[in-house]
Amino acid sequence: MNWQVTVAYSPVYELMASLHTYINRGSHKKIDLPLSWIEETSSKLTPELNEALQRMKLDDEWKSAYLLAMLCPDKKSAEQFLGWLDKLDTKQMKALFAEYSHPYPDDLEQYRTRITALLREWHLQYFSKLDPAIGHALEQEAKARSKMLQKLPAESAIDETTNGLMFRPLPGMSQLILIPQYHFQPRNIVYHFDHYIVCFYNARLYFGDPDTIPTPDLNLLRSLGEKNRLKILRYVAEKPRTFIEIVRYLGLSKGITHDHLAKLRNAGLLYAHLEGENVTEYSIRTKSIYQVENKLLHYIEARP
Repeated sequence: MNWQVTVAYSPVYELMASLHTYINRGSHKKIDLPLSWIEETSSKLTPELNEALQRMKLDDEWKSAYLLAMLCPDKKSAEQFLGWLDKLDTKQMKALFAEYSHPYPDDLEQYRTRITALLREWHLQYFSKLDPAIGHALEQEAKARSKMLQKLPAESAIDETTNGLMFRPLPGMSQLILIPQYHFQPRNIVYHFDHYIVCFYNARLYFGDPDTIPTPDLNLLRSLGEKNRLKILRYVAEKPRTFIEIVRYLGLSKGITHDHLAKLRNAGLLYAHLEGENVTEYSIRTKSIYQVENKLLHYIEARP
């Protein structure tokens, strides 16, 4: 692997991931946060902000906001990032976006004003009140993974960090940036910006009842309790398979097949092979299957 791999953390990244989670309405039943999080968060937001967020989509404009977060030179805090956005003018934004083929908004001044206002209100009404333990845990996670990168081959470190994402370098790609995120667990957010890929990976953090099995381990056990998912594992154990091949093998709809694959991926039982932002095929991640017994026994034997 001849490209640079780094692990990064900034409160700005979790600011983006938290808002991404809230506006991604199709994923609210698929994330580890309880459904009550949506209701409780909504109740804390002003009607004006709620209405604006209801209109937001995970489109090119939202991807542009991620790119701005990545390009911000000083992002030790959300306030610094928002202050930087406030001072950007159209000429500066054009210069920043000019280095990337990603389509940016036509009216940059209007876009900057709107996205800055939304991010600022989200920060004031939600993110600034977040439990500091979450940010601290994400920072420690990033430090631990950075040390792992120094000790293990890059591919092994990426595998362990992302729980089974395999990135294939594209022409001109020079960097992979791995960023731990909490809100969108157990899913990942992957964006491709020309010469680099940024992956907001599932950090597998758990802050719940210590007497309850951690959610990442529960996801692993639950994912095995369905016959079609077991069929998928046996099928991809022979060789890597594309999504269409798996759909045809199961004889199920694309939507149902996608849900089964998502549960297996989130549990770390599959390798998802990506080219840019797109998954090209799946293969079995055998070592996670061997971990099932250890995780279950660890929980049982750790009883008070």
